[in-house]
Amino acid sequence: MTFSRTFTAERAQIGLWVSSGSAYCAEICAGAGLDWLLIDAEHSPNDLRSLLAQLQAVAAYPVQAVVRPPVVDPVLIKQLLDIGAQSLLLPMIESADAARAAVEATRYPPRGVRGVGSALARASRWNRIEGYAASADEDITVLVQVESRAGLDALEEIATEDGVDGVFIGPADLAASLGHLGDPEHPEVVAAIEGAMTTLSRLGKAFGVNAFAEARARRSIELGCRFIVVGADVALLARGSEDLAARYGAGQRAGPTAAP
Repeated sequence: MTFSRTFTAERAQIGLWVSSGSAYCAEICAGAGLDWLLIDAEHSPNDLRSLLAQLQAVAAYPVQAVVRPPVVDPVLIKQLLDIGAQSLLLPMIESADAARAAVEATRYPPRGVRGVGSALARASRWNRIEGYAASADEDITVLVQVESRAGLDALEEIATEDGVDGVFIGPADLAASLGHLGDPEHPEVVAAIEGAMTTLSRLGKAFGVNAFAEARARRSIELGCRFIVVGADVALLARGSEDLAARYGAGQRAGPTAAP
């Protein structure tokens, strides 16, 4: 089942950000009982090979894998689809033209510009899937990320672009775009997000959001969110290890130095 078909389920699809760049961590998360994993390459130490390893690691589990590339580039998107990604979250979409280009990058001609190399691709199991090229477009989920004032201004046009399966709202970049860097809970940001959700509900378009705070996550679900990210592998490890150190009074916590 493609990820977009799960949006009709009775409950929101609950997901976790996988940002460690580790296939081992991805597999641990895949067996946790979550609905989907967002494997990130925009703000995480991932490349094509590490993304492939993570897709292979989670493939045996009943969890949907969504990959976010660092940029909407047709060449990179072609490579991600060829290694077996079927669901993509495409960042910083700010216009209907950008949404259209994102969709076209995932489609074979004449519907799009995806290069044809199925004989070489894991996606087709090296042409062991009969008729792969003819049916591949129907098995791809395209999620576009709206995370700026410009994106909000063009929200209706973006959401209604043919081939866009869902809209994901990014609170962190949106907060920065609205003048509230580091404060996604600022009333103006929250109002903008909830206003966007109201618009998307009216349009009948599935939408998702990044919401680590439980109160914000539950509020988003109440507003009709169909897919949501409620945590991250690296955040769980960071906070969990800090909690252990604090409980046992281990060491002396000096502030971390800046990364080299």
